[in-house]
Amino acid sequence: MRPFRFAVTASNASSAVAWSDLARRAEALGYSSLLVPDHLGRQLSPIAAMAAAAAATTTLRIGGFVFANDFRHPLLLAREAATLDLLSDGRLELGLGAGWRTADYRQLGTAYDAPGRRIDRLAEAIRLVKRLLAGETVTRDGPHYRLGAAQVWPRPVQQPHPPIIMGGGGPRMLRLAAREADIVGFIPQFSPRGRPILTDVTEAALDRKIAIVREAAADRFEHLELNLFIADAGMVGSGEAVRRSVLAAAKSAAVGLVGSPYVLYGTLAGLVERLERRRERMGVSYYAIRQGSMEAMAPLVESLARR
Repeated sequence: MRPFRFAVTASNASSAVAWSDLARRAEALGYSSLLVPDHLGRQLSPIAAMAAAAAATTTLRIGGFVFANDFRHPLLLAREAATLDLLSDGRLELGLGAGWRTADYRQLGTAYDAPGRRIDRLAEAIRLVKRLLAGETVTRDGPHYRLGAAQVWPRPVQQPHPPIIMGGGGPRMLRLAAREADIVGFIPQFSPRGRPILTDVTEAALDRKIAIVREAAADRFEHLELNLFIADAGMVGSGEAVRRSVLAAAKSAAVGLVGSPYVLYGTLAGLVERLERRRERMGVSYYAIRQGSMEAMAPLVESLARR
């Protein structure tokens, strides 16, 4: 079994000082990574934010969670990834996905194609990104991308490429991640209109997703790290204000009824037992916790990180 790791997913800060302080605080609390989403709207631009976080820390890994493939050409993304990996001394985790938020496409004036077409583009792009990061000179005339003797400089520190995060909720996306990624992330499946399917948020649904990945990965499965996105989290008896502790207790009871793995609420002992049991049964060891829950979940990170 892999040791536990925890990431903070963060996208906002009021100033450069605030962002640097957030990154240093995450590092001090024992979080492994700071992961930045890639959406338009009220959030920091991910590449600049990742670079700033890396400059403010020494061990904290940085990553996109995840870069939307339709927004970036694979050659340009590979170059940005190589530079980030070099300037962070090899601390990049490169997340890449097919894109899902309809509002982003609307702002860009870009067609929100059916999932199959978006995944087709991603499948072609990820293979190009990996070849470019490995130092190949790539010429290709494919269905979606054309490259002529394309190269990436500088070379990334991590070879043949930084760890790649891919994931999703639907079977086809999970099979692609199983074949191409180093870290497979699990989220609820989204409808063709870009909305989460609420019937897909149960522990049983996660079991089915992991089975899909296991079958598609075949011999690769034992080398994969399994990641779970946590939409909301809180701890009973965490030392926070009484109102928040009571709210966490109420949500914990609700989560117990729903059985969703995408939320973490409960006592420290209960959460430790739940995550250890899930890792033993499913292999999930890497949790991405949202910025607003970073402090509340610090006792869990202290108890389980690297264990």
